[in-house]
Amino acid sequence: MKSEIDLIKRIEAYYYHEMNDVEIAEFENERRADASFDHKVVAHLDFLKTLKAYGDVKNLRTAMNEIHDTLDVEALVNEYREQPTLLRVLWNKYRKNLAVAATIAVFTTLVTLFFTGQFDANEHGSNYSELKRDMENIKRSQTALIRNINSKPTRDISQYSGTGFALSADGYLVTNYHVIKGADSVYVQNNKGESFRVQTLYIDPEFDIAVLQIKDSTFKSLASVPYTFKKSNSDLGEDVYTIGYPKDDVVYGKGYLSSSTGFGGDSIAYQISIPVNPGNSGGPLMDSKGNVIGIVSGKQTQADGAAFAVKSDFLLRAVSNIPQDSLKQKIVINKKNSLAGLNRTQQIKKMQDYIFMVKVYN
Repeated sequence: MKSEIDLIKRIEAYYYHEMNDVEIAEFENERRADASFDHKVVAHLDFLKTLKAYGDVKNLRTAMNEIHDTLDVEALVNEYREQPTLLRVLWNKYRKNLAVAATIAVFTTLVTLFFTGQFDANEHGSNYSELKRDMENIKRSQTALIRNINSKPTRDISQYSGTGFALSADGYLVTNYHVIKGADSVYVQNNKGESFRVQTLYIDPEFDIAVLQIKDSTFKSLASVPYTFKKSNSDLGEDVYTIGYPKDDVVYGKGYLSSSTGFGGDSIAYQISIPVNPGNSGGPLMDSKGNVIGIVSGKQTQADGAAFAVKSDFLLRAVSNIPQDSLKQKIVINKKNSLAGLNRTQQIKKMQDYIFMVKVYN
């Protein structure tokens, strides 16, 4: 209990600028080094901000009430009361008709908003939107399924889809946890249209990470993974890009790193300025040198171009936390980058074999 109280005191000292420069540096280093500690800091900072906002509103209301108490409302009304104008006369005469017309207009607007999905609680309950793609009503090609009907799903409509990419050449992949959450079965499809059954090897809901393993006799190991995974933080303004499956063929998107923290100040993620859409969840976030610096996870619904990606350091932490008894062999993360020095077009060509559409069936 004492440690929790001490932590709260430290957070409040940090929030109210009561720390010196050395204490601030030590505090921020501890946040970067310990994700659980940082989560507690973010949660309490949000609580303090909420309290401050409530106090500001209460103080404003008190001040307004005090001003109101000093006013002679009746005298002011008598002083500034206007004689009826032509507009007021017309209003008094026709206000019933106008009220009916306004009611009809409001009703029409509400009906329009309802049928366009503006009142959908799932869509507007939060400013943050996960980027898995709902495939329930989308017809898809059966070409890939016919190739091996015995080891592929017998239906051609998955309920959700997202993106995943290779951790190693021997069939280990990574995507977002929210993409495969609640799945009965999961398949991945490569850029040639070939589908492979996968099993969920490990999940980390806190970091929104899921590690998958291809379990399909038709899968052949890939060549060495061409990219590496960056452990250190990237800098604001860096050019970044992603490759994913917001539609049935692979899509490239480019932008820049706009914040070192994610939605709500989350230190696990970056904010990026890249146009992303449902289906981009789980795609790699790349820097210009061919390093994976994150994994695309969501976007802010009420801000254009504000997307988020879990930092690659937390991806690597999730991989290192996989119990060894669940692995037949250790996942070997590539440390040789063969994309550095290539132009963007050449980088994308080399990467496409390692990016997969993740198809989820419930």
